[in-house]
Amino acid sequence: MDAHARARVLLDAAHSADPKRTADGRAAELVYADRMEAWVDRVAPGASPLLRLAARCQHLERWSVPRTSFPEGRAGYLAWRKSLYGKQAKRARALLEQAGVAAAEAGEVATWVSKTGLKTNSGTQALEDAACLVFLENEIAAFAAQHADYPREKFVDILKKTWRKMSPHGQELARGLALPPAIAALVTDALAGS
Repeated sequence: MDAHARARVLLDAAHSADPKRTADGRAAELVYADRMEAWVDRVAPGASPLLRLAARCQHLERWSVPRTSFPEGRAGYLAWRKSLYGKQAKRARALLEQAGVAAAEAGEVATWVSKTGLKTNSGTQALEDAACLVFLENEIAAFAAQHADYPREKFVDILKKTWRKMSPHGQELARGLALPPAIAALVTDALAGS
């Protein structure tokens, strides 16, 4: 087994510790890692093994830092996400190096996972595109149901921000998603005039 394969085993073991389970009993973050990797394959056809590993690190042990451990509101949310980027990058680097991945490669993954160079670093952008596409394809309906108290304008604003984070190729892939009608209507409103 090569270093990349060993790293994948270590990453998936870490994901498997997520206490949240999907309907079929799988660890939620393991399912998320599979979705991220599948989207990276579409966002960056012929993705390197390293980029595929990075995709699996996107939410690495995110469950260990609950959103409730930070203050309510936008500032608290942004602080939580920023702390996660650093924590996940550090943990990804450690697991990859433990598996025998070269330090320079592990550092590259950490750069991508920490969101460094969004819009200028192709690896970071590929991960961001994949994360936005996973959100749109698999998570937005549950997010909307969980936040039913949000006014329509807030959902539209969230979708505008999501759209801005994607590359033109990521946006093209997003346009091809078969979204539920209510969500598709929100996306149409978000993209009006852009």
